[in-house]
Amino acid sequence: MGRGGGMRREFRSGRRRATIRSVDLRTAVIERARIEGNLVLVDEFLNHRVEPAVIASDGKSLATAFADLNPDLILTAEASGIPPAMACSHELGIPMVYAKKYLGTGDRYSFAREVTSPTKGVEYRVEVARRVLPPGLRLIIIDDFLARGRTAEALGEIATEAGCDLLGFGFAIEKTWQKGRERLERHGWVVHSVVELAAIEGSTVVIKDDG
Repeated sequence: MGRGGGMRREFRSGRRRATIRSVDLRTAVIERARIEGNLVLVDEFLNHRVEPAVIASDGKSLATAFADLNPDLILTAEASGIPPAMACSHELGIPMVYAKKYLGTGDRYSFAREVTSPTKGVEYRVEVARRVLPPGLRLIIIDDFLARGRTAEALGEIATEAGCDLLGFGFAIEKTWQKGRERLERHGWVVHSVVELAAIEGSTVVIKDDG
């Protein structure tokens, strides 16, 4: 126990000591997210460096949102969607499949969609091998961020083409002002986000339920 009552676990890696902070996702975003322009960067604890306590908290929240729907499978996209999807998969005790991203075209036997990334300025394909996505599965889609929703929409279309029953989408963090939720809900899809960001104000983010 630390002096403030919080749990801190330390381990040695070579000559340097790293500290794992036991915090939930919402607290981590409030205290540690960095702002660069219109980007909210959480790469020090969620989607580049991944901290076990944070990702476990996220996975539990996502699993709770969908447990009553009895999903069979989780679908996500590489690479940053894998940690939250894996954490949720572990909580629910079901498999996870991640769509692979490719630049350019290909002749692979897969379900595929073209996606343009406004932040990276490139077009890529998200693909899922047909053998790992048989029809009839009850499926949820999990990802780290919901912004404009282009990749999520592509995954939803892949799930629908595969003949799966798409139960809904779960995101660790949602940037509500970028209207990705509206894009997905136009298809009639259910959307759940663990942390909803209302705005960026200077160098901080405003959490939606903070008012």
